[in-house]
Amino acid sequence: MKKNILLFGIIAVLGYAIIVFGSQSSNFENEWISLFDGKTTDGWRGYNSEMMPPGWIAKDGMLMFDTELELEQNYIGGKDIIYGKQEFENFELYVEWKIPVGGNSGIFYHIKEGYGGPPEVSPEYQLIDDLNYATIHDLKSYNQQFGSEEPSKLQDWQQTAADYAMHITNHDLKKLNPAGEWNSAKIIFTNEKVEHWLNGKMVLSFVPWSTEWYEKRNSGKWKNAPDYGKYKTGYIGFQDHGSSLWFRNIKIRKL
Repeated sequence: MKKNILLFGIIAVLGYAIIVFGSQSSNFENEWISLFDGKTTDGWRGYNSEMMPPGWIAKDGMLMFDTELELEQNYIGGKDIIYGKQEFENFELYVEWKIPVGGNSGIFYHIKEGYGGPPEVSPEYQLIDDLNYATIHDLKSYNQQFGSEEPSKLQDWQQTAADYAMHITNHDLKKLNPAGEWNSAKIIFTNEKVEHWLNGKMVLSFVPWSTEWYEKRNSGKWKNAPDYGKYKTGYIGFQDHGSSLWFRNIKIRKL
């Protein structure tokens, strides 16, 4: 009887250990990875480059693009940046951001290097000043090539949180803080579904590589970019589009 009790006790302990350590291992795999330490640009570099393009700095807990610093240096080359330490496949990415009046940027994922720039291959979560961009920048000639009915206006596929030039947001759910104020963006990517979140609300979802996805890619802006969106793993990156930018609390976890 004592032996049976002892054996039962050992089995119970082993079972508990498996549950506990198995759970810890699972939690570890899903832990958030910080992509920015708030103090340095460690891990970040230019696209197709080993250095950070001028203008990108870490300051006051923010990863920033400062247009004045950019102008101080004689630099030729792209200014989009990537987190070059690690590639990601299925993930949840969270970042807080703000832009100035008339500002424009984007969050790239599944980036591969060797192209002219991330937009040739990478899907983009659009960041832009929805309210003022078209009043400051002339969009007419650019948008006319896509058959836009009102080419001088910012198109729905160009607005914040859109899957740029592919999928548009649900405007009824969208709450965008004005230029100069902080917003939060979240991208959840899996092979089954992609979600775009803005300020705590899911404003867009689509199925990657579906029939609809290919129809959109092959008939719109990306019809002459055969490698757009084809990669299932790659780097995370931010776009420089000529305006000052501020990012903070940049983190990701694998799914």
